[in-house]
Amino acid sequence: MSSIDTDGANRVADQIADIGGFKTQFDVFRFMKRLTEQYGARAFMVLNLPSATSLDLSSNSIITNWPADLIAQYDQIALLSSSPILTRLRTATAPFTFEIEHVAKQRDARTTDISKSLFERYRMPRGAYFPVHEASGMRGAISFTGDRPAFSPTEMMELMYLSVHIYNRLAEIRELDNRATDMLTEREIDCLNWTAAGKTSVEIAEILGLSEHTINHYLNRATKKLDTVNRTQAVAKALRLGLIK
Repeated sequence: MSSIDTDGANRVADQIADIGGFKTQFDVFRFMKRLTEQYGARAFMVLNLPSATSLDLSSNSIITNWPADLIAQYDQIALLSSSPILTRLRTATAPFTFEIEHVAKQRDARTTDISKSLFERYRMPRGAYFPVHEASGMRGAISFTGDRPAFSPTEMMELMYLSVHIYNRLAEIRELDNRATDMLTEREIDCLNWTAAGKTSVEIAEILGLSEHTINHYLNRATKKLDTVNRTQAVAKALRLGLIK
């Protein structure tokens, strides 16, 4: 193995270790932005594989930095249902590259030109898709798009390996979030709500008619259940999950 291959393997190993430590979808989002820049692409998307009856891309996207206007126009024109890439993803197990010029020609005559011009306008005429799945069987894909030359075989292998870990970590994060939602008690949510409102433990104790010790116990328990390190993080995560407002 050459020094370049060794360096690449070490870098990917370090990145996989980082992925395993991510706690939130935002952690993954920031990593994906860095990864996209590292490989000279412009945009990424992590999506669940849409069902045969799904009509829009936005509801199937988990995280992405595609321009909002691009997604809105894509869905407004209803390009998803006739997408050649989606058709290929439904049967693909190996990653593949694409050129929008070739993909557009596989569409019906109504959407050929408009789909091609849409992606060219945002400088995303080519890229690659990486089919992935997680433990429960949910299938998805990760894409990297832009106007750089086609990915090399080595880059495709690296990105495929990383994509598998990214998709699985996102599934694990969602599972942890769901468990936290189910496990938090009404009192713990009350304490988080008042903490979010800027109240101290003493003030919350007076409001709820409990002791300060009991309030601290509820908040510490909620912090652990949410897999956070302090109250500030617990409140931020509870807000993100919609547990408090």
